[in-house]
Amino acid sequence: MATIKIDTSKQLKAIKPMHAVGQPPFGGGFRKFNFTPMKHLQNSNIPYSRLHDVSGAFGGNRFVDIGNIFRDFDADETAPASYSFAFTDHLLEAMASYDLKPIFRLGETIENQMTVEAIRIHPPKDYAKWARICEHIIRHYNEGWADGFRYGIEYWEIWNEPENGPTPELNQMWTGTAEEYYRLYDVTAKHLRSCFGNSIKVGGYGSCGFGGIFYHPQKYGINYPAKEIGPNYEKDTYRVTFLLDFLKYVREHNSPIDFFSWHSYYNVEKTVIMDEFLHRTLNDYGFKGLETHLNEWNNANGTTYGPEAHGSSFASASVASMMLALQDAHTDMLCYYDAKLQASAYGGLFAPLTGEPVCTYYSFVAFGRLYALGTQVACRLDCAQKGLYAVAATDGRKNALMISNQTGEAQPLQIEGVDLSEARIYTIDQRHLLSMAFDADEIKNDTVLLVEW
Repeated sequence: MATIKIDTSKQLKAIKPMHAVGQPPFGGGFRKFNFTPMKHLQNSNIPYSRLHDVSGAFGGNRFVDIGNIFRDFDADETAPASYSFAFTDHLLEAMASYDLKPIFRLGETIENQMTVEAIRIHPPKDYAKWARICEHIIRHYNEGWADGFRYGIEYWEIWNEPENGPTPELNQMWTGTAEEYYRLYDVTAKHLRSCFGNSIKVGGYGSCGFGGIFYHPQKYGINYPAKEIGPNYEKDTYRVTFLLDFLKYVREHNSPIDFFSWHSYYNVEKTVIMDEFLHRTLNDYGFKGLETHLNEWNNANGTTYGPEAHGSSFASASVASMMLALQDAHTDMLCYYDAKLQASAYGGLFAPLTGEPVCTYYSFVAFGRLYALGTQVACRLDCAQKGLYAVAATDGRKNALMISNQTGEAQPLQIEGVDLSEARIYTIDQRHLLSMAFDADEIKNDTVLLVEW
């Protein structure tokens, strides 16, 4: 028996945007007032989409990337004619029409074939000019420069995964050294702060994550079995060293940083441990209270379980479990990788050929209901097994409870502290896409329940 005790009078904190996404479902054929799959994001109350790896390799040669917007690095960065904004304008207009806020990554798309030839992932030959190019992109989208817009985009992320490989020869995102990236971050962040003050938030660096801590858990104060040293040891431990050296550099150079972004393709348990490690590390280096974004994660599809998990009950319960678990952790935002329509091991929200939402999408719908209510309330969960997660929310009049079960078996439920006699109960799994249920006396394995009253 799992017991959930709810006290709606005890308000804890805001429901965080744990249901944001990366790469919106945008195919480039948007027409105003016509339905596109981005309407599904609006319907599920998804607030943000991170713009990285948009439209495939090299950003489809059109979208978002610095190399797509400013194609000739030797051109005059102060001249509007040097910029190619058209396709990214098209994308951001579509997002704005559906109330979807961008998290704009200033950098390049991953080059998975860089061992053949690295094209755009080299350090800029002039860091100060690169920073000025970023400045003018921001001015275009926030201040109307070059026939632009006034979107008020808040989050601007400097590069992505610069520690993707342990050496420049094996790094799919950055062929320079760690120190060269730290300098690029410092130069760019300081320039953008001088231009825009606190009207925007600058951060980075889209860390690959901290899996290296699991090889030596005692060293990092982690109560977890040590991972056996294998072929990824050098890469994983390099990423932890990169983080610590980055924080030291930023502290010593007084580099502006408003948020720190990181990634995880691990399960919920390990991701929560990495969240706690990052929280403690930021405190230790003098960055207490710094906003953090887990802005790439996928614990259902991705490389861990493969495309066979797409649209399965396991997938919808896995993403629900991550959102609920991180709501109770330190991370301030999650961006699921990803919401694209293309056939991919990662894009888990839509059927790639039809664009139809699958059950994983409905876990985002359910969390969006919590987010709309706004405030998390006390919700004590007692269960003998790991893998059951629950969060309750209120707006002062309406309430909701979201539960995800990945314990491996069905769990009888006893929900206390609230009257559910008139509650609406919904089930999410492969066969039930937010379907009405008769009661909340039990939750099956790999199932999500949403209870509203």
